[in-house]
Amino acid sequence: MDLQADSQNNTTKCGYVAIVGRPNVGKSSLLNKLINEKVSITSRRPQTTRHRIIGIHTNDARQIIFIDTPGMHSNRKTALSRYMNRTAESALHSVDVIFFVVDAGYWLEHDARILEMIKEVKCPVFLLVNKVDKISNKEELLPFLQACEKRRSFHGIYPISAKHGTNLDLLMKEVGEILPYSPFYYHPEQVTDRDKVFQITEIIREKIMRILGQELPYATTVTLIDRKKEGEVWHLHGVIFVERDSQKPIVIGDGGLRIREISRQARLDIERLLDSKVFLRLFVKVKSQWSDDEKTLSELGYGDDN
Repeated sequence: MDLQADSQNNTTKCGYVAIVGRPNVGKSSLLNKLINEKVSITSRRPQTTRHRIIGIHTNDARQIIFIDTPGMHSNRKTALSRYMNRTAESALHSVDVIFFVVDAGYWLEHDARILEMIKEVKCPVFLLVNKVDKISNKEELLPFLQACEKRRSFHGIYPISAKHGTNLDLLMKEVGEILPYSPFYYHPEQVTDRDKVFQITEIIREKIMRILGQELPYATTVTLIDRKKEGEVWHLHGVIFVERDSQKPIVIGDGGLRIREISRQARLDIERLLDSKVFLRLFVKVKSQWSDDEKTLSELGYGDDN
């Protein structure tokens, strides 16, 4: 880690902010909006985020390191589900601030379980009531906010829209004020700790989720098996893993239409990421029960430090 300031002069502030909440409340969209950069993939499918993703916002005197986490859920039946929960829960420790994100107007049993999980944390907890842009009559939001105030003593409650940026400037200002004095942990121009290989596989997985929608097999993952640059063109070969033979044609589509569209959309985003022309080839393979095997999960990049 680059330390970009003298720790003796108390001129800079730096700290970690964990973003937690149940699946599909908009945590990844919030992270991307807060740092004005797409570092975490998004889709309408719950549990899009499977890893800990760091996004870094730096201005002249403050660096806020956001930790996007998988949605916390009660289904711990597979090794993948347990991994995702461990990843989310581990983010609660040793952070300076927690953002607890909920859907505007909806308080579910799942939200109550997460609130119970964070009740013992010592750092400030902000409740972010997301998707207020979907509520046409804002007076309908007031009873929900009042009920939230009674659930615990939050450091602050913010009605927000991750999509439109509503109230995020005020939130960032308050968080910046309560961060500890510290040198920066990352270079001021760095926006994430993830390398390009990880970002490429996540881009591909995002396109799979968006194109397949509800037909997507839950146990689908992506790995990059080869990459090389020839002249000005990156040649990338990736594998999409599913768990059953019957799932392969779902991803491939009639005559290969779906996998070609997945490749086309992913290639465009990867070219922007690499600032280079890209040739992308994708294959679909079956790896039986990969999502419930700890060793296979580790081989596919789902280590507990990821």
